[in-house]
Amino acid sequence: MNRNVFGEALIPCCLSPKTGFYRTGYCETDEIDTALHTVCAVMTAEFLAFSLSKGNDLTTPRPELDFFGLKPGDKWCLCLTRWMEAYQVNKAPKVILEATHEKTLDLISLDELVKFAVKSK
Repeated sequence: MNRNVFGEALIPCCLSPKTGFYRTGYCETDEIDTALHTVCAVMTAEFLAFSLSKGNDLTTPRPELDFFGLKPGDKWCLCLTRWMEAYQVNKAPKVILEATHEKTLDLISLDELVKFAVKSK
């Protein structure tokens, strides 16, 4: 069972648009997900611009991939390393801890993550 950073059952991050490595709506991970799409984040214009500057365009629709582009306020399962890069330059988006996979704690402490926490709506 996939667990969140509190050791509880992982809740969905976002079902519309469907997020996650497997597009299940959950930030679940396994050995195939080498990028660790484990952080349930609430998109901001600042983070989306940062991601684009790093070569990952999350805003342009790609209907052939069933991806219609993200906008501020959307929730999305981010790669842990990308969230950490943004964190290091003060551009990290807020996170929904109950939907963030426990593997996230391999790179950042729960105490630090709590500073970025928002409630799931």
